[in-house]
Amino acid sequence: MSGSATPQAPAPGDQGAQRSRDRGAALSTLPAAQVELPVPADDPARALAWGSDAFAEVLSRLDLDYISLNPGSSYRGLHDSLVNYAGNRAPQMILCLHEEHAVAVAHGFAKVTGRPMAVAVHSNVGLMHATMALYNAYCDRVPMLVLGATGPVDAAERRPWIDWIHTSADQGALVRSYVKWDDQPASAAAGVEALVRGDAITRTYPSAPVYICLDAAVQEAPLEQEIVFPELERHLPPAAPGCSEEQLDALLELLDGAQAPLLLAGRGGRGIDAWEARIRVAERLGARVLTDLKAGAAFPTGHPLYTGIPGTFLTPSGAAALRAADCVLALDWIDLGGTLRQAYEGEAVGARIASCTLDYTLHNGWSKDHFEIAPIDLQIASHPDTLIAALDRRLEGRPAREPWQHEPPSPPQDGAGHGDGVTNAELAAALRRALAGTPASLVRLPLGWDGADLEIDGPLDYLGQDGGAGIGSGPGMAVGAALALAGSDRLAVAVLGDGDTLMGSSALWTAAHYGLRLLIVVANNRSFFNDEVHQERVALRRDRPVANRWIGQRIREPDPDLAGLARSLGYSGHGPLDELESLDVTLSAAVAEALAGACVLVDVHVSTRGYPGGPSASS
Repeated sequence: MSGSATPQAPAPGDQGAQRSRDRGAALSTLPAAQVELPVPADDPARALAWGSDAFAEVLSRLDLDYISLNPGSSYRGLHDSLVNYAGNRAPQMILCLHEEHAVAVAHGFAKVTGRPMAVAVHSNVGLMHATMALYNAYCDRVPMLVLGATGPVDAAERRPWIDWIHTSADQGALVRSYVKWDDQPASAAAGVEALVRGDAITRTYPSAPVYICLDAAVQEAPLEQEIVFPELERHLPPAAPGCSEEQLDALLELLDGAQAPLLLAGRGGRGIDAWEARIRVAERLGARVLTDLKAGAAFPTGHPLYTGIPGTFLTPSGAAALRAADCVLALDWIDLGGTLRQAYEGEAVGARIASCTLDYTLHNGWSKDHFEIAPIDLQIASHPDTLIAALDRRLEGRPAREPWQHEPPSPPQDGAGHGDGVTNAELAAALRRALAGTPASLVRLPLGWDGADLEIDGPLDYLGQDGGAGIGSGPGMAVGAALALAGSDRLAVAVLGDGDTLMGSSALWTAAHYGLRLLIVVANNRSFFNDEVHQERVALRRDRPVANRWIGQRIREPDPDLAGLARSLGYSGHGPLDELESLDVTLSAAVAEALAGACVLVDVHVSTRGYPGGPSASS
């Protein structure tokens, strides 16, 4: 689904020196009719007068295109400054209907660009709304500058009732375990410094959101002394560390001495240079490559060195490739220890393992996203794209090595299921036909999607999952990706489950409001079917009736009208469709509508036949 000339995105942690921005810079790539300008649009007499003006000024100097938000009185001062001081440009406001969606939009934007958006959430209550989406973004290691607010910390400044219930003693404690850094500055000058520091921290590899809580009283107080703004070129995020020559020697000794080297291509940047370097390195090493569905596109699935079928969990073909390999280089692979345990089924790992990541720098005792400990022979503390670039230079001029022979096992045949409608495989084939020749980015895929149906040719073809597996994130992430792709020739396409769509449906309004191009296809099995599978496993283990697995799971009677819901939010809605004959025609028409500038949702009733299982099938 590639072939476009989409501008190259930087790798995470490699944001470079061009971070500052003039407040009068050109507007974003949103359609001109949807750019919300204040009146007057440009006021040459405006002056830096309030605490929140200082915050808006420093935000305008950072490389932040947008700030997604759901309005709230705790940051009314900042809101005014962003509009009437900064002119609603750089960052430009993106209105969302829920704080969780505001974070998800920034998450989807970062998945495409590798750069942060700003997000504003209202006081403690807005932060509570945002927490699941923040956890997703943290687990997915994306940059994000999240601005919160609190009622006046000085009790004498609080309004009756509302300021008291919207003030917390330590608001950052709500999210401290799943953000990279947080702060609650007590003055305008301290707030300016916190924003500059937070921006650099979130962009530094490994990325994760940061949270800065702005006191409402500080925002709304007049400035009583001159604010000195830091020179941003002297506060840049550090470049990702590289691999030493000694480590490169040791790694090449492992890889060159192997008969069956394998690359586990995990998290990496969306840039085309890193993509092409990854391919060259694999070819010169004769290494086969395996990916999964949790991370975004990392290697072309049609390349002769690509092996196995990607999955959320390790597939049988992936396990066979890992068992056959005698040397493995893991490139920021998510859950390396668990992946090896799945492949070796509890036996000792026979291959030599090298791992390139700095992910451990974010690990803490609250979240267990450090995963199972992995047996590693060579640990390289580097960004994987930086390591690949160094290997690419070392291997320059070396001819391609003959790859080792490996025939992955055939995928299992479709299993029995229930429910009418087309299968996910049939939907995937129809979507490929409808998108033929159209550069597209698959933002999300549902849990029931078979990795065998994913075709990847370029780094923006597939953006991966949401990190924390929090349902309801898909619609907001799709909107964020569409925002990031605005002005490019790529179409944002998301295949979402019905539960995910219904839980996050109001996020879709934002894309229609701002005139984004977006195609949503709902793979609608009318159930929280993943949990039906879990209930079946428990019933089998306990010798209880499997026929009862649907109770408390089915989304039926009434069946939600997803196309009607989409139309109410400004979309062109189609469906429900449950026959192949109408699917091709409708999807082709939907792609044409989206390319013409519309937001489109197609509701497809899918069967549960062939729903792929994971390693938890026996547990």
